[in-house]
Amino acid sequence: MADHSDLFGASPSAAGKPARDRKPAVEPRKPQNGATLNEADYNASSIEVLEGLEPVRRRPGMYIGGTDDTALHHLFAEVLDNAMDEAVAGHATRIEVHFEDDSYLTVTDNGRGIPVDPHPKFPKKSALEVIMTTLHSGGKFDSGAYQTSGGLHGVGVSVVNALSERLEVEVARGQMLYRQVFERGAPLGRLETVGPVKNRRGTRLRFRADPQIFKENARFSPARLFRMARAKAYLFGGVEIRWKCAPALLDANGKTPPEAVFHFPGGLKDYLAADIEGKELVAEPFFTGRVEKAERHGSLEWAVTWLAHDDGFVHSYCNTIPTADGGTHESGLRLALLRALKDHAERIGQGKRASAVTTDDIMNGCAALISVFIREPEFQGQNKSRLMSLEASRIVESTIRDAFDHWLAASPAQAKSLLDWAIERAEERLRRRAEKDVARKSATRKLRLPGKLADCTNNSSQGSELFIVEGDSAGGSAKQARDRANQAILPLRGKILNVASATRDKLTANQQLGDLIQALGAGTGAQYRTEDLRYDKVIIMTDADVDGAHIASLLITFFYRQMPKLIDEGHLYLAVPPLYKLTQGVKIAYARDEAHRDELIRTIFSGRGKVEISRFKGLGEMMPAQLKDTTMHPGKRTLLKVGIAEEDREETADSVERLMGTRPEARFAFLQERAAFAAAADLVDL
Repeated sequence: MADHSDLFGASPSAAGKPARDRKPAVEPRKPQNGATLNEADYNASSIEVLEGLEPVRRRPGMYIGGTDDTALHHLFAEVLDNAMDEAVAGHATRIEVHFEDDSYLTVTDNGRGIPVDPHPKFPKKSALEVIMTTLHSGGKFDSGAYQTSGGLHGVGVSVVNALSERLEVEVARGQMLYRQVFERGAPLGRLETVGPVKNRRGTRLRFRADPQIFKENARFSPARLFRMARAKAYLFGGVEIRWKCAPALLDANGKTPPEAVFHFPGGLKDYLAADIEGKELVAEPFFTGRVEKAERHGSLEWAVTWLAHDDGFVHSYCNTIPTADGGTHESGLRLALLRALKDHAERIGQGKRASAVTTDDIMNGCAALISVFIREPEFQGQNKSRLMSLEASRIVESTIRDAFDHWLAASPAQAKSLLDWAIERAEERLRRRAEKDVARKSATRKLRLPGKLADCTNNSSQGSELFIVEGDSAGGSAKQARDRANQAILPLRGKILNVASATRDKLTANQQLGDLIQALGAGTGAQYRTEDLRYDKVIIMTDADVDGAHIASLLITFFYRQMPKLIDEGHLYLAVPPLYKLTQGVKIAYARDEAHRDELIRTIFSGRGKVEISRFKGLGEMMPAQLKDTTMHPGKRTLLKVGIAEEDREETADSVERLMGTRPEARFAFLQERAAFAAAADLVDL
């Protein structure tokens, strides 16, 4: 027979020993008070049974997530949600929120009022008392009472009661007023019939949070209560919410008014407009809509736009409950927007361009509000921060996708702006991914860089220089003339693309510019990152002639349009190579232009002997030693720093657009204005 003694606390090696000599394999756990818990002490009396609302008071975090400010405001949310459920069900049109100076919060609605007749299961108690003192009780389990509602667990208002120092409920039903008072979840007496009332119906709930439960610094914030109440009014246009706060409780900044009335027939469209006021949009107007009985379920409302220069956001709601952690309805929205935009791109022949677009590209700058009303939603946790109902994703996707298809087809100009914006985001994302592969040499390998780049050995950008040179011939001389420790060489083939007049497609497809962006490693546009720039100085080194000046102009235009911070932070320079070599015996000098040549002849070469003058056709004709001594050696060269004075920014932008932009008539006018200067300078060909 097998020996199973180890299953009962003895190791196999202890088999055969007297029981009194054996040591248990696991020491008995001691309770925190230090007393030893033995078998005789652990009996039926050790099993504690918590009844009524005591579990809530013992473990509030299980029901409202903690005892801090956020949890405290959850109490208000639960009470307000109940009033909103009456409004959404069509039984209430007005809700009043009053924050009193004694820290009492009062929420009043003009709905049907909580039932006050005896409960069938508990005939000695009213339905109101059962709802207030019993977990998992309420009118939201049976869909006959509420088609859609925010609270389906039946613990909301009873939890508020359990965690309140005092709670008072008044109910007006059938022209009679009823009242009951509770302290820390326990009723102070039976339901009281106050007497007849006229022109009043609904529920008024007034409570003060229990300081024994919540942290000392946990306080209701008037500004936060104000925002929560206003948000509810946006979510259901059929309700009016009246806000009132004791002036003594308001902040000194005056941003929260003591009284206000919220009523927004425009719903989420009004909400979104208020949220993004003053921000530039990619396309107007908003993409909005509302559908009742979406796929025979509840209603669905949305408002969506895209921000040109700001981060986006998605605020989602289910049955007026804010779902801060998103959920299936947000997933449906993302899929709907992506698939509809890609379908539109296919219809207009842009499918290939849009193939790389993902939900992240669309949603990063998307400002969206979505509100769904569905039966029996499934939430994650009692705080209802995430919607888990699977059908919500399908309902939202199919409904919004069809509506977005129609919106794009009906607004071709807006659709084009949005599509171009999304494609640009996708291209930038892919470019940044490629740039991540371009970092300094690691300890184990050299990462891939543009093929013609001769990189330096310095692992830090500090002191490193990148020379952008014209042509392979000049590149060969520059590579021999450089200091390998801190000088890198990137040859370019002829004239680069004029980015001021090129389309996004041409810019993306241009290999030379792609190599340059990759070599610098800092990204472009809004994604430019100074900390990732691989070189301290970026030096444009072209021939000292008209063609060289044109190439330099194209490169400066590229940096001005795509990497303006590179210029603003002082990283861009122009090299000044010589155009002439002057020789008289053993005396040699270099001149950068005709005026400098004539000056050198008058000053340095005055005297006997003929001065031989030779003109360099380009940097490629210079010997490496000459190029080093005249243009690349830090102690002998001349560099021109490219910068823009603050007062000249507007004029600079106008000049770049005029000379390099898409309007040839502007360049023609510029040439006409300066024709006399051109003739005087004997400039035959510009």
